[in-house]
Amino acid sequence: MSAAKIGLVGARGHTGRELIRLISARDDMELTFASSRELGGKRITDVAPEADPTLKFVTLGPDEIAKSGVDAIILALPNGASSSFVAAIEARAPDMLIVDLSADYRFDTDWAYGLPEIQGRDHIAASHRIANPGCYATAGQLAIAPMLEHLAGAAHVFGVSGYSGAGTTPSRKNDTEALRDNLMPYALTGHIHEREMSRHLDCDIRFSPHVAAFFRGISATVHMPLKSPTTLEEIRALYQACYEGEALIRIRENIPELREGAFQPGAVIGGFSLSADGHHLVVVSVLDNLLKGAAVQAVQNVSIALGLPE
Repeated sequence: MSAAKIGLVGARGHTGRELIRLISARDDMELTFASSRELGGKRITDVAPEADPTLKFVTLGPDEIAKSGVDAIILALPNGASSSFVAAIEARAPDMLIVDLSADYRFDTDWAYGLPEIQGRDHIAASHRIANPGCYATAGQLAIAPMLEHLAGAAHVFGVSGYSGAGTTPSRKNDTEALRDNLMPYALTGHIHEREMSRHLDCDIRFSPHVAAFFRGISATVHMPLKSPTTLEEIRALYQACYEGEALIRIRENIPELREGAFQPGAVIGGFSLSADGHHLVVVSVLDNLLKGAAVQAVQNVSIALGLPE
């Protein structure tokens, strides 16, 4: 069986580089092209040494992408930049698989929401249009999902991300001098990941994002009010049952620290703490924002949709 042909659009960013590395490591996927306006003509190995040494970055427009003949396109573009590519593919190659990493289609009911450990795999496998979840939204939802039926009110997510989450376009949130010896809160109401978590978990979420001076990783501390008193043993059993057989989710007793998630393909959930009355649960979820929060999840979704091993 020949390898699935994969095209990447938006290869310059941190996530794009991770995608090149991940796809290049697989025997059942072939990176056919990586498109970038800024890097066009440069060798891909200059950015990702694992890549095919004969490949160079190209700069392709929406119509060229639609006519490329690949099995799947991964769009690793900023929010608001995917629509022209999607429209061209819809018009010229409607059966081509699209996995979009922006927030543009996460609320579109015509697109599958690609968080397989929670949403399941059947709807991903049946779709040609998959919206990759956000990084914070992945960490928060993984922590909350096993407790959904037990929540008595809004879950509160306190998140801290490395500055790679702010992308490569210069801003205060990826300015290492501004971040030095600092913790930077931002978008404290109405953050798109707050709305994303609320939508896909179908419950009320409150989210407080922060960025700090480390490069990669996310730590989410989640507070959950419970309908009735419970025990830590019952809670651990719920998490174990929810994620049984999930290779990328690890449940642990101690409080996970950020470095346990960084550079890892999955998430670590633990630190289960109950208030004295048993009505308030705190859980910590850590992951790499560039991997399970973006590139690994995209490769998972491509694999599921094309019938390949995750």
